[in-house]
Amino acid sequence: MSQAPFYVSPEQLMKDRADFARKGIARGRSVVVLRYDEGILLLAENPSPTLHKIAEIYDRIGFAAVGKYNEFETMRQAGVRYADLRGYSYHRSDVTARGLTNAYAQTLAGVFTTESKPFEVELVVAELGLTADTDQLYRLSYDGSVIDETEHVAIGGQADAITATLKDLRTSVMPLSEVFDHGVRALATATSGTLATKDLEAAVLDRNASGHRTFKRLSDALMVSLREDED
Repeated sequence: MSQAPFYVSPEQLMKDRADFARKGIARGRSVVVLRYDEGILLLAENPSPTLHKIAEIYDRIGFAAVGKYNEFETMRQAGVRYADLRGYSYHRSDVTARGLTNAYAQTLAGVFTTESKPFEVELVVAELGLTADTDQLYRLSYDGSVIDETEHVAIGGQADAITATLKDLRTSVMPLSEVFDHGVRALATATSGTLATKDLEAAVLDRNASGHRTFKRLSDALMVSLREDED
C-alpha cells in the first residue's frame, strides 16, 4: 500500500523558512549605518580584515550586510553588475539606491518563496544625496521586504538593542566624529562589552569627495583619531 505524500501547509512552510533565516542572521555580528552632517557612515563589528561586510556599489551608493558571507557577497556582486550595466546603458545618474533595492528585493523574495533554503542575509543600501535631505537608507530582509529608514538603521543579531540605543538620536546634524562615537557605543552596548578598533570595519560616503566616487574606507589610524576626538 502506497503512503500518502507528506504535506506541509504553505503557511507552515513560510514560517519555517523565516525562522531558519532569522536564526542564521541572529548568529552574526551587527552592522549600523548612520547619516552624519556631511555624509553617511557605515560601521560594522568585523574582526576580519578581508571578509568585508561593507562595500561600494557605485558612485554614491554603499552596501552593508550581515548573515552568511557567501550569500551576501553574491548579492553585492550582483548589485555591482546591475549598477555598471545601468550606468553604461543609460547614465550614471540613473543608478539609484531605489532601483538597486527593488532588484535586490525581487531576488530575495524569489529565493525565499521558490528555493529550498532562503538566503540568511539582511542588507542595507545607502545612497548619498547631493544634499542631506536627499540621502536614502533602505533595509532589506531575507524575504525581500523593504523598510525605508531615515537617520540610521541597524541589522544583524543585536539590531533591536542597537536601535534602542540610538532611538530619537538625530545623527544627520552631527559631525562624523560624534556619529562614529555613537555608532561604536551602540555596537558595544549590544555586545555588553567594549570594541577594539581592530575589531571594527568602517567606511563613509563623503559629500565633500571630489569626482564621481564618494566611498572611502576608514583606516585603523583614522578610526583611532575619531575615537580620540570624542574622549
